Amino acid sequence: MLNVFTLDNGRLKGGLFQEEIESAEDLAQSRPVWVDLELPSAEEKGWIKDRFGLIIPEDIVDEDLEESARFYEEDNGELHIRSDFLIDDDANTRNVRVAFILHNNVLFSIHNEDLPVFRLLRLRARRIPALIEDAKDVLLKLYDADAEYSADILEGIYDKLETVSARVLKKDVNDAEAGEVLSAIAREEDLNGRIRRNVMDTRRALSFMMRSRMLNAEQFEESRQILRDIDSLDSHTAFLFDKINFLMDATVGFININQNKIIKIFSVASVALLPPTLIASIYGMNFKFMPELDYAWGYPFALGLMAASVAAPFIYFRRKGWLR
Repeated sequence: MLNVFTLDNGRLKGGLFQEEIESAEDLAQSRPVWVDLELPSAEEKGWIKDRFGLIIPEDIVDEDLEESARFYEEDNGELHIRSDFLIDDDANTRNVRVAFILHNNVLFSIHNEDLPVFRLLRLRARRIPALIEDAKDVLLKLYDADAEYSADILEGIYDKLETVSARVLKKDVNDAEAGEVLSAIAREEDLNGRIRRNVMDTRRALSFMMRSRMLNAEQFEESRQILRDIDSLDSHTAFLFDKINFLMDATVGFININQNKIIKIFSVASVALLPPTLIASIYGMNFKFMPELDYAWGYPFALGLMAASVAAPFIYFRRKGWLR
């Protein structure tokens, strides 16, 4: 899919704020500031080459690119940036690689999935006049929207962890509930880690743009403001990691308590059964005169002695509170 965006007094324009291109003629008539390609076909890449003289490699969004190949500038002035953007999907939360190429004052973005950050930018550009002036503004606003999207997800993690805390810190937590809590905590920990990776990648991209001296004074200051926002997100992710670790330790502690209760039952039973085992072993010894044969009440006495030896430890344990 190939969409082009033009500017109209700082607003992204084209259809529903985008214009889907279905032929080379449609692309030739457009004067875009941003060309967005989602899963582009070979034919669409050919249109881009004919219209803009830009060759898009087949492996441009590969995940196994070396770090040094993610940010660079060609001799002809083309700027290449590879950035990861987060998709918060309950079924499959993931980071999606996006390739940006700044060529002749037109921003080209290539990715394999539709991204929430891109939709957020289109909504912002519709509401706020004079938000965008050129292709570099589009790129900066995408990174700004990415930071805001990450902040929104962090707020969602806060809310979910509050729910988990209410379950963990109640009076009793059985093993089934503890398993559900651990699963929920693991999901939030994974999402928090992905956000941290996402903002780190955004910080690197902004730093590269600032070092390349491609930004004017206003855009440079905007980049610094986005970096400050990202720094504030770092402290939140660190706090969430601490909270997640606390909840994880508390849940594992409840599981250990439940297991210790089971082990305590076996320990008490084994201690209580030692005396009758000793009595039975003594009565089973091969004496010359067997007590149970010389004494009419030998067997009842032995059985009563065994019962008393079992009851005595239980009474002692109960008074000590070890059976609670």
